[in-house]
Amino acid sequence: MSEKLQKVLARAGFGSRREIEGWIAAGRVKVNGKVAVVGERVEESDKVLVDGKKLSPQGKIRGEQRVLLYNKPEDEICTRKDPQGRPTVFDKLPPIKHGRWVSIGRLDINTSGLLLFTTDGELANRLSHPSSQVEREYAVRVMGEVTPDMLQRMHEGIIIDDHLCRFTDVQFYAGEGINQWYHVVLMEGRNREVRRLWESQGLKVSRLKRVRFGPIFIPSTVTRGQFRELSRHEIDKLLKLVNPG
Repeated sequence: MSEKLQKVLARAGFGSRREIEGWIAAGRVKVNGKVAVVGERVEESDKVLVDGKKLSPQGKIRGEQRVLLYNKPEDEICTRKDPQGRPTVFDKLPPIKHGRWVSIGRLDINTSGLLLFTTDGELANRLSHPSSQVEREYAVRVMGEVTPDMLQRMHEGIIIDDHLCRFTDVQFYAGEGINQWYHVVLMEGRNREVRRLWESQGLKVSRLKRVRFGPIFIPSTVTRGQFRELSRHEIDKLLKLVNPG
């Protein structure tokens, strides 16, 4: 059965479909020795090259659908390479023979905790997209006096950069004074959204750690800078988020 070329390359982890469409238009992709065109369909037996690099057989890519849970330390960035030489979240991941690791969403440099990677680029794109409405839960250490009115406003929603931002849940966890911890849940995870919601109330976030993505919680057994491969059962839970039927 044939599939669109950009979908096949996205699943193999080369990038998003939109990025790959740009590569195809720029002549960077060949199918059976000919420059590909956007919208072209390919079969299992077709030979696909991206910048001269051969795409692994589709059966192998599908058979190696894997997901890693990584406990990201602060000070690591979520890009593959950094011109400034800073450590990245990809540095400690295990090498793979077919495809490459693709992050499911991102965490900023000052945020630690749960980050997922997969060999299935299409799955990464679908789980990261706002339309998937996947819950993300964070542990937040807040400096300043927190009032019930502040919590209510953040729960109801605040306009930031013309976008309604809100926590679907916000609960006190532990601590007192300038060392208060809260757990918050949101659905989209826009850039710095957790910090900016608290900052909108005149408060400062001094620590931020993601502890859950959808049904996957970060286990205490995975320490900072370490990873664990998800079981088939756990991967199926993630698949249900984007394929509920």
